[in-house]
Amino acid sequence: MKFNQAKCRVLHPGHGNPKHKSGLGREWLESSPEEKDLGVLVDERLNTSQHCTLAAQKANHNLGCIESSVATRSQKVIQALCSALVRPHLEYCVQL
Repeated sequence: MKFNQAKCRVLHPGHGNPKHKSGLGREWLESSPEEKDLGVLVDERLNTSQHCTLAAQKANHNLGCIESSVATRSQKVIQALCSALVRPHLEYCVQL
C-alpha cells in the first residue's frame, strides 16, 4: 500500500514524550499538535475537549438556522428537526 506523504503526520501522545522524528521512505514526517481521525479531533494529551466544543458549536448553529427559517412553532415539527439536524452533532463520539 502506498501512502501519501503529504497527508501523513505524526502525533506524539503523552506528557514526557521526547518527540523523535519519524520518516516514511526517505522523507521526514511532519509533527502535529492535534489530528482528526474518524471525525474526532484529538490533541497530544489524547484530550477530545476541542472536539466536544466544535460539536456543540455546530449543533448551536443548526439550532439557530432552524429557529430563523421555520415559520411554525409546533413542538412536533421543531422536535423532529432537532432530532434530525442537531442531535447527531451532539451524539457522535461525544461522551460525558
